[in-house]
Amino acid sequence: MGVSHHAQFGDRSLFPTLEAKAYLNHAAVSPPSVAVCDAIAAVSEAYAAQGVGAIPRFIEEREMLRGQLASLVGATTEEIGFVSNTTHGVAAVALSHPWKTGDQILVFEGEFPTNITPWQRAAERHDLGLKWCSLDPFLRSHEEGMLEFERLLGTGIAMVAVSAVQFQTGLRMPIEDISRLCSERNVALFVDAIQACGSVPVDVSWGIDYLSCGGHKWLMGLEGAGFLYVREERAQAWDPAFAGWLSHEEPLRFLFEGQGHLRYDRALRRRADVVEAGAQNAVGYAALGASVSLLSALGVEAIHAHINDYLDRVEPELIDRGFRSLRSPDVLGRSGILSLRPPEGIDGGHLVSSLGEQGVAVTFPDGYVRLAPHWPNALSEAGLVLETFDSCLARLRSNS
Repeated sequence: MGVSHHAQFGDRSLFPTLEAKAYLNHAAVSPPSVAVCDAIAAVSEAYAAQGVGAIPRFIEEREMLRGQLASLVGATTEEIGFVSNTTHGVAAVALSHPWKTGDQILVFEGEFPTNITPWQRAAERHDLGLKWCSLDPFLRSHEEGMLEFERLLGTGIAMVAVSAVQFQTGLRMPIEDISRLCSERNVALFVDAIQACGSVPVDVSWGIDYLSCGGHKWLMGLEGAGFLYVREERAQAWDPAFAGWLSHEEPLRFLFEGQGHLRYDRALRRRADVVEAGAQNAVGYAALGASVSLLSALGVEAIHAHINDYLDRVEPELIDRGFRSLRSPDVLGRSGILSLRPPEGIDGGHLVSSLGEQGVAVTFPDGYVRLAPHWPNALSEAGLVLETFDSCLARLRSNS
């Protein structure tokens, strides 16, 4: 019988070997908790002891996870498919959506390439057009951003592809309002949710048609295990670009029900799980299940509040030290990310390296110093973080 693990805000006891004094890189990769490590060990031990006999147990556990993920984003279980990462899900949608020649896809400048490259490929393969929306109006104000979005939406857009949270700036996009406008105009909406799920509330009932999310960031699982949401009506109209033996209806019958069930003409499933074409990542999904259980117990709304309480403590202090914050002044535009431009004369790359050497782990995407705490980060940790910033800034200035 496995040990039951419980998460508490600001408690790092489930991360006993984590080296950083302040780990602020959950927007990049989350370290696995003891609960995740135990789940990984359980899979390895079961396969070592039983071989193929272990498979039914982990199929059953994955189905439980499917339900957990559906609850996390407000979907039905049948609308969730397992994918290896966010890119897998984006590509599946981009290459399987029932396009018409000349359809226009609206994408956003500054997106992580995951949410651009598959749409470019779809445009090339299906003779589609790509239109770009600037994020600058959204950074200035919600109202200005939505006015620009609505203007572009009226130019013949068939699909909108947007991240729920922008990886550079941490801007939380107004997905609910974007969904409403897309629904009113019968425009399909795809959401890249990897910088949101687990730390920012997301609900597909707002009008989201597709959503993809990897599990190794805010969901705190491992790389190589994520999920895809496809609204039931959209799945019915899909033309899957790739499929495998497990994409069919009743694909396992020939293995368990005796002679006469091996067939090649079974219909492909018209559900999100059509993307599950072959053997699944048993270890990765067991890890994700363990982590999602912890997150669900805490609640995403409460996690979001905890993270922003943490960031509220460090942001004004860092601004006083000469940093320029890109965090939205509107609380509705805030995620779990605080992105900063370094003070004048400070090399951001050297600063990030120096912070890491002193035990404060942050990242430097596209020239921004990015802080991304999660539920295990204690609010009292803010003092340590600020002291370390001061020490590193002083060292860099003395060496310049």
